[in-house]
Amino acid sequence: MFVINTIAELTKTVDKVKAQGKTVGLVPTMGALHEGHLSLIKRARKENDVVFVSIFVNPVQFNNQDDLRKYPRTLDRDVEFIGDYADYAFAPSVEEIFPVQPSEKYDFGPVEKVMEGAARPGHFNGVGIIVRRLLEWTRPDKAYFGEKDYQQIAVIRELVLQCNIQSEIVPCPIVREPNGLAMSSRNRRLTPEQFEKAANIHRILEESRKCVDVPQMKAFVEAEIAKIPEFQLDYFEIADDKTLQTVHALADADGVMGFVTVYVGEVRLIDNIRYK
Repeated sequence: MFVINTIAELTKTVDKVKAQGKTVGLVPTMGALHEGHLSLIKRARKENDVVFVSIFVNPVQFNNQDDLRKYPRTLDRDVEFIGDYADYAFAPSVEEIFPVQPSEKYDFGPVEKVMEGAARPGHFNGVGIIVRRLLEWTRPDKAYFGEKDYQQIAVIRELVLQCNIQSEIVPCPIVREPNGLAMSSRNRRLTPEQFEKAANIHRILEESRKCVDVPQMKAFVEAEIAKIPEFQLDYFEIADDKTLQTVHALADADGVMGFVTVYVGEVRLIDNIRYK
C-alpha cells in the first residue's frame, strides 16, 4: 500500500486508475482504525479493483475543541493495520485540506436537525465539507460507511443528491467488541473498567426489544442507563429509519430504529438498534 499526502498526488493517482478502466472504492476514516474499519476496507476490496482509505481527523466537524484535541491519532499503526487490504492511504495534513478556513454551508433538511444534528451544532456541515471533497477528489464508484453512524449516512446520501455526485454510498453493519460494545475509535479513551461498563449500552438496547410499545421502550432505556454510575444519557430517540423523525408508535413507520448517545465518563458513545 502507498501513502499519499497531497491532493495533487491523490487526483493524479485517481486519474491514472480511472484511465485504466478500473473501479474505485473509498473508505473515509478519521484514523485510530479498528476491526470495524477493516470490515469496510475488506468489503471495498471485494467489490472494487482499487481501494483508497482516507485518514484525516477533520477539525471542522468537531463542535467541541477538547474532543478534537483528545481524538486519537495513530497514523503509523493505521497504515500497518490496513496492510494490503487497500492500495492507497490518503493521509493529508490539515493545512493541505484547508489552506483557508472553509465557508461552505449546507442544508441537509430534516435528517440533520435531530439527534446528533441537534446535539452537535455544525457537526454535519463539517461532515459535508470533508466528504464532498473526498468524493470529488477520488471519484469512487462506491464509498463505504459504518451504520454505527447511521444518521451520518443519511446526511451523506443527501449530500450526494444535492451535489450530483456519481458515487454509490454503501452502508455496512456495525461491528461489535466481544462484550457487545459497538467498535469506535473513541473506545480507546475508555479505562478498562469503563470499557466493560460501556457494554451495557448494547445490552440495554437489546433488552428494550421486550417492551410492548414506544413509550415503554423510551422509559426503559432511560431508566436503565440512569442506574449505571459514570453513564450520562445525552438522548435516546425512536425514529423512522428513513426520515429519522420521531415515531410515537411502532405502527407509525415501516422501519423503526432506536438511537442512543451516552457519555461514559468524558467519552461520548453512540449506538443504535433496529426494532422493525
